Amino acid sequence: MTDTADIRFLLTIQQSGSLVATGRKLGLSPSAVSQRLQQLEKKLGTRLLDRSARKLHFTEEGALLCQRGAELIEQFDALFDELQMRRGGLVGKLKINAPLGFGRRYLAPVIADFQRDHPDVDIALTLSDEPLTETADRFDIVVHIGALRASNLVGHAIAPNARFVCASPAFVKRFGMPETPHDLAHLPCIVLHENKEDASLWHFSKGRTSCSVRVESKLSCNDGDVIRRWAIEGRGVILRSEWDVADDIRKGALVRLLPSWKAPDANVVALTRNRAGLPRRTREFMQYLQSRFRPLAPWRG
Repeated sequence: MTDTADIRFLLTIQQSGSLVATGRKLGLSPSAVSQRLQQLEKKLGTRLLDRSARKLHFTEEGALLCQRGAELIEQFDALFDELQMRRGGLVGKLKINAPLGFGRRYLAPVIADFQRDHPDVDIALTLSDEPLTETADRFDIVVHIGALRASNLVGHAIAPNARFVCASPAFVKRFGMPETPHDLAHLPCIVLHENKEDASLWHFSKGRTSCSVRVESKLSCNDGDVIRRWAIEGRGVILRSEWDVADDIRKGALVRLLPSWKAPDANVVALTRNRAGLPRRTREFMQYLQSRFRPLAPWRG
């Protein structure tokens, strides 16, 4: 008879996509993972993975065990959550995915403080330059910044976040202050590649007037911190989230350009698979997260 540890092991293989990745996640060598899998197959008397396939492929029995096993694990964890709730505490695992820069600066401290207050909750934070491209069912919460494409995920508002066009004072002194968004087409710009967006097409509005500008870029990166540093060094104009550049604008390291024109907001939201029926640890973390950004987001404080 198998137990929950065996099912969790098999689900980790399914989520990781390979025995090598499973080993990294579990802190085991690939040979140790393979050996444990063989022991599980021997215990069950059936083959769970087809090793002749070029890609990781579960047999019909392996796929069934993953599907039904995941349901049982969820019920098992919910049962122990309920028992812990009766003792007045939180327990269980919480898996969170978030953007690199925002996760480092603002989310990591919140998570550490929440875990300190609830020591029986294990929290795994994954930082990514494209959180929405990750497999959504791998995470309990996905933090997202900006417009949300069509999705079956449920959004929970965390904090408002505008986007500003910025450059260094030295850059403005050299090239002058642009008067309209169309002037940006003739200036060196730096673009950020994220969420598979058209990074060099910038949109603006002013009252009922709206326009889009295709900017020229000799520098680009998928890390917002890199393009911010390049802008501070005077290498070009950036379109960047308020949370990332507000401090630099206050300090004078960056100058906001075109303040009368508005770029589309990129508000911070947390995404879950469901609105109702969330584990108590997920609900309470969401409330805690929202409380840390209200009534005023830290970049507006």
